[in-house]
Amino acid sequence: MRITQGTFSYLPDFTDEEITAQIDYALSHGWPLSVEFTDDPHPRNIYWEMWGLPMFDLMDAAGVLMEVNACRAAYPDHYIRLNAYDASLGRQTTALSFIVNRPPDEPGFRLDRAERANRTIGYTTHAYATDRPAGRRYPGE
Repeated sequence: MRITQGTFSYLPDFTDEEITAQIDYALSHGWPLSVEFTDDPHPRNIYWEMWGLPMFDLMDAAGVLMEVNACRAAYPDHYIRLNAYDASLGRQTTALSFIVNRPPDEPGFRLDRAERANRTIGYTTHAYATDRPAGRRYPGE
């Protein structure tokens, strides 16, 4: 199962050249970028670990890609995403966010059904990755 979060999630994984084109697009709009990673890509887990600080003063796509590749080298079996921020409305708004690295095997999710009061049925999403402790969720960790 392939995790589909963020922009471009239904497309095949981007090459470094395609990632660089997106970085150039963000920088041309004045959007600073940041790199984040996680081993739990649950849709409600919006707070991923930050790789360094947001790159507010970096205006070179090669420098941003260097940070992406450094994070890939440190966490090859994690999800890594690139975020671009737009502050033009006076607040920090995510203008672009997409996954730039995935583990070789994506365990996916299941839907858990629960009966509640008054014959109501509720559903929750359970990530198979969380069945194992953090740091050992993917092969090779």
